Amino acid sequence: MTNEQYFEYLIRLGDTPLILSHRLGEWCGHGPILEEDLALTNTALDYVGQCTNAFKKAGEVEGKGRDEDDIAFVRLEREYKNFLIAELPKGDYAFTVCRQFLFSTWYYLFLKQLNQSKDEFMVAFADKSIKEVKYHWQHSSDWVKRLGDGTEESHQKMQTALNEIWEFIGELFINDAIDQAAIAAGIGVDLAALKPEWDTIINQVLDEATLTRPADGHAQIGGRLGRHTEYMGYLLSELQYMQRAYPNAKW
Repeated sequence: MTNEQYFEYLIRLGDTPLILSHRLGEWCGHGPILEEDLALTNTALDYVGQCTNAFKKAGEVEGKGRDEDDIAFVRLEREYKNFLIAELPKGDYAFTVCRQFLFSTWYYLFLKQLNQSKDEFMVAFADKSIKEVKYHWQHSSDWVKRLGDGTEESHQKMQTALNEIWEFIGELFINDAIDQAAIAAGIGVDLAALKPEWDTIINQVLDEATLTRPADGHAQIGGRLGRHTEYMGYLLSELQYMQRAYPNAKW
């Protein structure tokens, strides 16, 4: 695996948590109840810590003097390599917890496999992150069950959210050239191999939540190649505002 490919893998490792942390942060002060407001904010902070670690390492690997803040806040839209599911608008609470459940299930399985990496940094990243992500999965899956098997209205909102998000799931299981290089080097994770266990977990929770799993069909892809949804530009205008308005500002 080349140095450039390793750098790209680290960027991908950090970008999805970075973008999803922003979406979760939009709930701060707007959660349905105080406990959930704090839970979503804490999840966002966990993701900030994870992307900080990945970007710090990426800066070291790149060797161009960029630190984690430079990488997080001063890139162009096409330079972000997150999964598309992370940049979708937060929607209502059902949409947020549904996305969190679907992604956290994948992320937990991903980190379990990353923990088997031959790379010291990847193992350390997985060791720290998996404890946080396991809680994210438990918390979101509980809410999927509550809302899915709750009132007629909560069930309808959760089913609608599930239907809307589903087309963005396929991207999570597609290996490209960067993934293949990481797999060959014993560093990265075979994303396609995560699908069977992910399916089993998802089906079990959806069954308990009395929700209907959408049929697999067309998958929206391109996020990890820098091709984003229309929402990404608006997200970055908020995410990057302070750093671009006041370059190199320090608290």
